[in-house]
Amino acid sequence: MIFHNIRNLREDNDKTQQELADYLNITQTNYSKYELGKINIPIEVFIKLADYYDVTVDYLLGRTSSKH
Repeated sequence: MIFHNIRNLREDNDKTQQELADYLNITQTNYSKYELGKINIPIEVFIKLADYYDVTVDYLLGRTSSKH
C-alpha cells in the first residue's frame, strides 16, 4: 500500500527523506520504501510520524481526509 499522505506531508513541510529517516532512526532507503509501499510500516513509525506532523494515524493511513 502506498501512503501518499506521508509523502505529501514531507514535501509540504519541506523535509527530505533523509531528515525523516534520521528522525525515525532508519536509513533513507527504508524511508523511501515506506513511501513507495515496498515494505510495511511498523505501527511505532506511524505513531512517531503522526506526532511529528501533528496529525492522526488515520490521516496517514488515508482513512480520513481530516488531519485532526
